[in-house]
Amino acid sequence: GLELGIHTLELDLAVSADNQLVISHEPWMDSGICSRPDGSPVTMKESEKLLIHSMTYDSIQKYDCGIRGNARFPQQQKMAVAKPTLGSMVAAVKKYCADHHRELPFFNIEIKSKPDWDLKATPPVPEFVALALKEINRLGIHSKACIQSFDPRALEAVHQMDKKIMTALLIENPGTLEKNLATISFTPTIYSPYYKLISEKDVQACHAKNILVVPWTVNERAEMDALIKMGVDGMITDYPDRANIMSGR
Repeated sequence: GLELGIHTLELDLAVSADNQLVISHEPWMDSGICSRPDGSPVTMKESEKLLIHSMTYDSIQKYDCGIRGNARFPQQQKMAVAKPTLGSMVAAVKKYCADHHRELPFFNIEIKSKPDWDLKATPPVPEFVALALKEINRLGIHSKACIQSFDPRALEAVHQMDKKIMTALLIENPGTLEKNLATISFTPTIYSPYYKLISEKDVQACHAKNILVVPWTVNERAEMDALIKMGVDGMITDYPDRANIMSGR
């Protein structure tokens, strides 16, 4: 992504038992990609029982989540890799940018929480948010960070603790723009719906409120072009190589 010239790295967070912020799409070891310390694949039956929040980071590092590849992304290069911490990822990005004389990208960081996960798969939302904000500040990326979430509770906690950091309201429901914005008590920096749920009228309405629009997850070039014509401010994609990023698009 950095080699392609992307402007923002998007990632999801989970919290280990020893309060390490771990980059992971799910708060457990996914049976589709992860292997146990002995090299055997994690099974579907045990997957959601291997909760990151119940494991120390030392034990998390013993699980490989890259060597098997990912059936959803056959072009992805297979490599032995454990789930990294936010801190280790930012350090690697800073080194790359320094070595290649490029500007540091933005970090779009998702607080992955929902009521069903409280106190099981995730810590209490305020605690989760406080950990994220503390680490963002420690890493010196506050001005480059945006915290996004589908969970209004997480965004409310962010706004209560830090009104200056950028926020993004993630949306996956077909509700109206007005109803979705009404789920939080403040105006987010970014409105970020599933790309099929956005219209040109919504984009214009957001811009009238000084809200940026960044739909997810846009993977086909034709869809990217259609959204660019709508006037979106960015987009989240699994395939940055399909977006003409180097030309500023």
